[in-house]
This record gives sequence, structure tokens and C-alpha cells, in this order.
Amino acid sequence: MHCSPRYDESKACNALVSTMTLVQLRHLISLAQSGSFTRSAEALFLTQPALSRSIRALEDELGQPLFDRVGKRSVLTPFGADALQRARQLVFEADELAASGQQMREGRSGTVRIGLGSGPGAMLMTPLLKTMAKSHPTIHVEIARGPTDVLTRRLRERELDALVVDARSLSPAPDLRVASLVEMRGAFMVREGHPLTRWKGALRFDALRQFPIASTPLSDEVARTLVERYGPAAHPTECVTLRCEEIPSLVEVVRHSDAVLIAIRAAAPDLVELVLKPAMNATARFGIVTLARRAEPPALPIVRKLVAGLMGE
Repeated sequence: MHCSPRYDESKACNALVSTMTLVQLRHLISLAQSGSFTRSAEALFLTQPALSRSIRALEDELGQPLFDRVGKRSVLTPFGADALQRARQLVFEADELAASGQQMREGRSGTVRIGLGSGPGAMLMTPLLKTMAKSHPTIHVEIARGPTDVLTRRLRERELDALVVDARSLSPAPDLRVASLVEMRGAFMVREGHPLTRWKGALRFDALRQFPIASTPLSDEVARTLVERYGPAAHPTECVTLRCEEIPSLVEVVRHSDAVLIAIRAAAPDLVELVLKPAMNATARFGIVTLARRAEPPALPIVRKLVAGLMGE
């Protein structure tokens, strides 16, 4: 679009985007369509003097007349015709923005980027993707996996909107907000028919060390609990021989070998839980982590609901 040579283009264009109200622009559009102050005032539920004042104020701001009086009709000036095109575009964009905001508030659009730790990833990733595909198909979902420290760095760099991780593996910081905490019990697990399932008498931790022990990286608190219950040899750096971030991969290994899995019980319900003496009594505390003082994406409540529904024991 180009501006008429009768006025200063930069001045008029800047005025439209910086000083005009949407109400005034809607009045301009209505009057241009009807050509009548009377009919436009009725359509806009205004008095005719109120509409006249609005158009006059708009002309005063722009420094140019928008309409010429031709008989009983109000006809756009060349300046007014150009201004009308820009007004229509601005009003359209404003309406689209409002509609987009409404859709996001209602959970019908937008993007949510979630970082999942190993435990939450095993339980949440597939159900989350299924839920979004079935119930919220217009929302863009991005899932990231990795260690808690890497996910936290990406959250701070605003590459992620929220994390679901073991809060005990998270270093406390004033810029992080942790909510929706869910406690989940940890356990030692093996496949059906594993030699340890036929163990006679009290099962001690030393018996487990005859076999490979698999685990994701464990928090310092869980490591401390293992050492308190079973001695220094139970520290993860000493006893874990198979370590990776992905619980599903470890579960698959345990299903087809004599390895022993240390994980939250709910992550592998088909495996057999070993009852040790003394009992482990360790839990993971999963929570949703967001940046303090940052507005949350409207789709995040969907994730909160899934965390509560899928991770509550």
C-alpha cells in the first residue's frame, strides 16, 4: 500500500499504529461502509453526535479529513481511503489476537514445551502425547528428556516452559517454583522367575549384588537412604552397574535378564517387587517446576492434571 501525495506518509502511518484506538478505527470502517452518520450510529448503538465526535477526533489526530460531505452521503477522501485500508488491517489483526488469546485461555491453541526427568518421562510421555493428540489436537507439544541439571538450564534459558522432575534432585533456587508434588515409592524389581524370587529366608542387599543392578541417576537423598539401610556398598556409585536416563530401556533389560532394577514401583508394574530386610522406604518426590515471575502457558494445566492423575499412587 502507498499513501496519497496529499499528506505526509510517515506521519499518517505512525499515527495510525501509535495513537488511534480500535474503537475509533471501527467507527471509521462502519461509516465508510454505510456512508451515513445516522445509519452507522444506529448500527454501533451510538448517538449521532457521539459518532461525529469520534470521527472528528480521529481526523484531528491524523491532521487530515477522512470524509467529504457529498449531498447526504459521507464519502472517503483520498487520505480516508488509504487510512481505511490500514484501519481494516489493524482491526483484523486485533480481532485475530483476541481470538488467539481466547483459544489459548480455553486450551484450544498455543504451544507447551515440557522437560521430563527419567521417572516422569517413563510414566507421562506416552499418556501426555496421547491426551494431546486426542483431546487437544490444535496445541503444539514439545517434549524434552534429559538430566535434571540440563533441563533446568533449558528452563532458565526459556527453551522450556516447565519441567516434571524429582524435586529432590533439584538444587533450591529463588527463581524456581515447584508445585504439584507427588510422592512415589521406590522399589527393587526383577522379572518373573528371577532367582531372587525363590530366595529362602530374609533377603538382604548383599544377595542383590550377585546380579547386575540397573538404575537411572538417583538423587543424593535416595543415595543417602540406601547407604543408611544397607551400608556403603549400597551407594549408587558402588552398586549400580547399568545406568541411563531412560527407565523404559532399563525395564526392558530387566524383563529379559537377571538384572535388578531400582526405580519407582509404578514405572514397571509387570515386574516383581523384592521384599528386602530392612525395607528400602525411599520415595521420589515429583513436581512441576516453572520459572518464578514468568507467565505460564495456558496449556500447562493439562499437564498438571495428568501429573496428578497418572503419578498419584
